[in-house]
Amino acid sequence: MTQRAAMKHARHPDLQPEFAESSDGTSERVRFHDNHPTPTDVRAEVLAGLGQPNKRLPPKLFYDQAGSRLFDAITELPEYYPTRTEIGILRAYGGAMADRLGRGCVLVELGSGSSLKIQTLLAALEPQVYIPVDISRDHLLESAHALAARFPLLAIRAVCADYSASFQLPLEPDWPRLAAFFPGSSIGNFDPEDARRFLERVARLLGPGGRLLIGVDLRKDPALLNAAYNDVQGVTAAFNLNLLTRINRELEGNFDLDAFAHRAFFNDARSRIEMHLVSLAEQRVRVSGQDFTFREGETIHTENSYKYGVADFQSLARDAGFEAEQVWTDVADLFSVQCLRVSDVT
Repeated sequence: MTQRAAMKHARHPDLQPEFAESSDGTSERVRFHDNHPTPTDVRAEVLAGLGQPNKRLPPKLFYDQAGSRLFDAITELPEYYPTRTEIGILRAYGGAMADRLGRGCVLVELGSGSSLKIQTLLAALEPQVYIPVDISRDHLLESAHALAARFPLLAIRAVCADYSASFQLPLEPDWPRLAAFFPGSSIGNFDPEDARRFLERVARLLGPGGRLLIGVDLRKDPALLNAAYNDVQGVTAAFNLNLLTRINRELEGNFDLDAFAHRAFFNDARSRIEMHLVSLAEQRVRVSGQDFTFREGETIHTENSYKYGVADFQSLARDAGFEAEQVWTDVADLFSVQCLRVSDVT
C-alpha cells in the first residue's frame, strides 16, 4: 500500500473533528478528534487481578488524580534520573533528532509526556502538524491549548485514544510522512512480548520509512536503580500505596494501608525493576463485596520497568519491523533516546 493510500485508509468515518473550545484564541489551530476509547473497568481489573494465585494489578490504575500528582513529584526527586536525563539528551541533540525525523513532518506523540520534552522537540523539528494521542480527554485538551499558545504557527490535531491498542489518526492525503515520539521509557512498562506487539502496531501506523523516536532506559548499576524506586522521602512508596487508597474509595475496599508496605527491587535475571505491595500480616480484605485473603509476606505485583542494553532493544525493535538508525545517550549511559526506521518490507 502506498503512503497516500495508507493515509486514506487510516481515516475513520466516525472520527469527527471538533474545534476545541478555548478563550485564548487557539481554537482555530487545535482540533479535537475523539476515538471514544473504552474506559478502564477498574472494578473488573481489580477483582481479576486480586483473584489470581500471584496477585497483581495493572500499573495504569496508579493514575488517579492523587497518583498523577505523586508521579509528577517522583520525577523531581534527586534519586529519579530518567526524566531529567531524557530532557538533557533532547536539549543536547534535538537538532540531530530533527534531521533524522525530517523537519516539517507530521509528528505523532504517543501519550502525554513532559511538556519540557515535547517543547524541546517541537522547537527543533518545526513539524507541519502535531498529533498528540492520549486517553485522558481533559489533560489532552489542556496540553494541546498550552502548546498552541507556545507555538502560534503549529497546527494541532489532538486525538483521544488508547495508544496501547489500535487506533485511528485524522490524516490528510497531502501531508508528509509520519514520525512518532514515544518518550519517558514507557516502553519498559510492557513485558518484552507485549512491547514487540506494541512496536509492530506503531510500525503499521507509520508505514514503510516512517521513523520513531523512543526513550529507552538502560541497564546500569542495580544500586542506582534500587535507589530510584526507593527514594528516601518515601514518595514512590506513597505512589504505590495510593493504589489501595483508590480501591478503597472507588470499590468499597477496606485495605488497611498500615498493613501493607512498598517494595521495589531490581530483578537481574529479567532485567527489570519490580514494584510490589507486601502484606505485613495474615489478613482478609473485602473489595466490592468479595473477600481476598493474604498471607504474611504475600505481595500484589503492581509494576515492572524493564531496562535494556542498546543491542538488546534494537534486536526487539528489529523483530517488530524497525531498523535502528541512531542512538543518543547521556555521558553516564543511564538513558537513551533511539531513532528507529520502519523497514521497507514489514
